[in-house]
Amino acid sequence: MNRTGRLDPLEVFGLRPFGKAARETLLTLRGDASTPPSRFDVSSLRMLDPRVSFPLWLGRRRADGLIPIYNLFNHRQTDPALGWSVRVTQVEDFRGGTLTYDSHNGTDFAVPVGTTVVAAAPGRVLRVSSEMNRGGLKVFIDHGRGLVTTSNHLGRALVAVGDVVDRGTPVALSGASGIDCLAFFPFSCPHVHFNVWLNGEPVDPFARPGEVSLWRGEGGMPVPDDGAGRDATADPTAWDHDAVARSIETCLHAGARAELAALTEPDVRALAVMFQRNYYPTRFPERPNLYREAHPRAPFLDLPFERGAFGGVTFIERG
Repeated sequence: MNRTGRLDPLEVFGLRPFGKAARETLLTLRGDASTPPSRFDVSSLRMLDPRVSFPLWLGRRRADGLIPIYNLFNHRQTDPALGWSVRVTQVEDFRGGTLTYDSHNGTDFAVPVGTTVVAAAPGRVLRVSSEMNRGGLKVFIDHGRGLVTTSNHLGRALVAVGDVVDRGTPVALSGASGIDCLAFFPFSCPHVHFNVWLNGEPVDPFARPGEVSLWRGEGGMPVPDDGAGRDATADPTAWDHDAVARSIETCLHAGARAELAALTEPDVRALAVMFQRNYYPTRFPERPNLYREAHPRAPFLDLPFERGAFGGVTFIERG
């Protein structure tokens, strides 16, 4: 596994293998029997911001050491049955603002290509995969506590399935893989799309009024690991493997169903089902809880970037 060196353009945009990337691009545009095509229109252009994207493509970071957040979690998601929407029609971020788009279910950290991405908390890597139509190259970490994080649009993974990682362990180099980054280059912003799943469902790590933030930083904000070395291991995950099996049995997509059924390691299979359910929700008419118990929100995550490289985040505002 190559942990050093510059990323080549095929790594940056996730174009290897090309045939697979081409097929997944067509799935974005055409859909299939169980996956509606993605939706976009002129409102999608509201997400583009050359003021942020151009300096980052040139490798420049902000002088204040803060990471611009390019998109936040949308709390007014459109119906998944209508297709993944990159339109901006009904949006509300955790602040009550509009720094997001219709189907956005994560946090976009705008960073130069080749930035080191780290584990936001201790855990075990349970999936590394690349889907051109769903976020490019991704690393999935199970942290226990019903908590899973994924880092998307990567250029190169630095870990493999089964690796146990500490808080702050390098797991990838950022890129711009995936169709959305490629389609609007260079006006689209290179970024790491960071998903947080709690109890199997996408959640916003930022807290709305009355909620608990999942970030450990002061004021419920993401800050880098402080290096104190606490909680070096993750709590074991109590998966409900009967629910995992039911999800596989009811999956409408024959190829995905066969792929899931072929996985032999139980935890890897459970995470793969969670991945399929969250990235291709229309393939699953039933969504039983994949955990034996529900887990509450609690501050556990740090900024998924190296201590010393960045000090925190800032919110950009688009007109």
